[in-house]
Amino acid sequence: MKIQPYLFFEGRCEEALEFYKSALGAEITMLMRFKDNPEPQASPEGCTTPPELENKVMHAAFRIGESDIMASDGRCSGQTAHQGFSLSITAANELEADRLFTNLTDGGQVQMPLAKTFFSPRFGIVADRFGVSWMVIVAP
Repeated sequence: MKIQPYLFFEGRCEEALEFYKSALGAEITMLMRFKDNPEPQASPEGCTTPPELENKVMHAAFRIGESDIMASDGRCSGQTAHQGFSLSITAANELEADRLFTNLTDGGQVQMPLAKTFFSPRFGIVADRFGVSWMVIVAP
């Protein structure tokens, strides 16, 4: 059994993918747009895609390190609500943690500054520009 996060960016998926490529070295492994759906009548909404959404991301997969994450533009409502979870990213060392945390704060909001804690030489929490919460940690 495998559990993977699936993030809905409500119209900003492609922007998020590009940000994660730059900030975290993500590799996009799959991307399908709504217009590429071979069975539009079988969509979750059971209807055809409006023309203004045809180029939006129906489904994408990307890899950060050894982890796979899936993403979509969802219903393109513009109302993202990434709440109740954080993605935890383990850095190899303090220097890498500093770099990753700084990259994720670009346009985001620090929730807990990156600092030494009793359980890690570096730990911090940041909500990135898309509202996704990231915990950056260096294993002790």
